[in-house]
Amino acid sequence: MIRRIKTAEDLAWLLGHTHAFQGGQVTDLHVRKHRLFDEASGREITAGTIITAVIRYELAIRGADRFYAVTRVAKLTMTGVTDFSIFEQEGADFSEIGVTHAEASDGQLRFWFDPRGELYVICDEAQIEEVSRPGASRPLRTGMTEWTFQAQAGALPDVAWILDHLDRAGLPCAWRAVKSQGSCHPALLWEGYLLPASAHDAPRTSGVAVQAYGPLDACGFGITLRASDPHQDGIGRLLVALADIIARSYEGTCLCGNHIMEGNEWLGEQNVGRGV
Repeated sequence: MIRRIKTAEDLAWLLGHTHAFQGGQVTDLHVRKHRLFDEASGREITAGTIITAVIRYELAIRGADRFYAVTRVAKLTMTGVTDFSIFEQEGADFSEIGVTHAEASDGQLRFWFDPRGELYVICDEAQIEEVSRPGASRPLRTGMTEWTFQAQAGALPDVAWILDHLDRAGLPCAWRAVKSQGSCHPALLWEGYLLPASAHDAPRTSGVAVQAYGPLDACGFGITLRASDPHQDGIGRLLVALADIIARSYEGTCLCGNHIMEGNEWLGEQNVGRGV
């Protein structure tokens, strides 16, 4: 999901959609300044500042019979920044967000992240990119790899589609389905484990865990891949290969760790890594 934030109505939507990021955490914060050389003065001058905050937060969304947890990771990019403050005293941690205040005035946006204003930004406009997953966030252990793809539209591929494409890529796999529990999120449609065909004696919960879910937050389908040990028996190669297949087949947004990017950006990074 991608949306531009420019007006007071846009801000009202943002605060309502995110519940003001209450209880969320700023996982990454980047300040980027553009500079140009001014020939008249012979000096570099500031040509614009961009601040990007990646925020992970959870919500309880009301379903037909009860509340269900949804985990979201949002990248809020604030452009045309004219003033900002990042204040973190020794021993304090501003990454935990109590609440976010925002207002639109005189053609500018103002953001205060938590009541004390440790992160304060005035900017011309903002853009939010977000990936949503059903259920509460599970912590990543050291070495664990996780990748999520959220499609803009389209029908969710089935397991046979995944197995067929992996077979064509020279990575034949076996599938072990996981029986859905009654308490799971209604958007979760199926899940299981992909195992390389050569891994005959692998434990049932090894390999690449796959969760597939239907429309969520006005987007199409989503798929999360997770490997507890990407260095074991080609599991890492399998995860990257399947991620490539999905990103090449559908338009959407990828989440790798806390890094949100469009599908073509993900593919470009993988090609650079391979020396393409």
